[in-house]
Amino acid sequence: MHWYEKLNQYFPVEEMKSKEHMEMLLKERANIYHKDEGPHHVLMYAELDRFVFIDYLFVSKDARGEGIGHKLLENLKRKGKPIILEVEPINYEDTDTEKRLRFYKREGFQHANSIGYSRRSLATNEINEMEILYWAPNQESEEIIFESMKETYEMIHTYKDKQFYGESYQPVEEVLTIGEKNNRNNLLENI
Repeated sequence: MHWYEKLNQYFPVEEMKSKEHMEMLLKERANIYHKDEGPHHVLMYAELDRFVFIDYLFVSKDARGEGIGHKLLENLKRKGKPIILEVEPINYEDTDTEKRLRFYKREGFQHANSIGYSRRSLATNEINEMEILYWAPNQESEEIIFESMKETYEMIHTYKDKQFYGESYQPVEEVLTIGEKNNRNNLLENI
């Protein structure tokens, strides 16, 4: 199965970039946007000077528990930069959401509970709330994570969005917010 089909079957439509968008990032942003693919995994990530952003991490169901996800994250951690990713809030009807959070917690990730992330999906036109997790090797602050997420949004998520989707995503100021008004319970605390 093609790498895009694997991702498309696993991730919700409102979280997926189009195949053309991802292929264009791999081609035109090859200096920062990367694909690591194996028989049982697909990892799409952006590496910038100050941080790494995991766009998609997929490990096939038959290979879960074999340490593939751990090895992929260890390779990224060796770069010595903060690692940032977006996750869905816990959905008790989808057991994978809690398993995913447990996995990231075991890997040393923290919940950026002062960062709000709410984006309108161009595929469904619905507001999609996401949570930000991060691994901070040098105790980087949530303010640094916030600035890194803004950079990711503008360089990766909205890259040529009008060309691929016929319209643009919202401006970053509407999507990402930081401050006490966002403070929520720590997503990883009770899992």
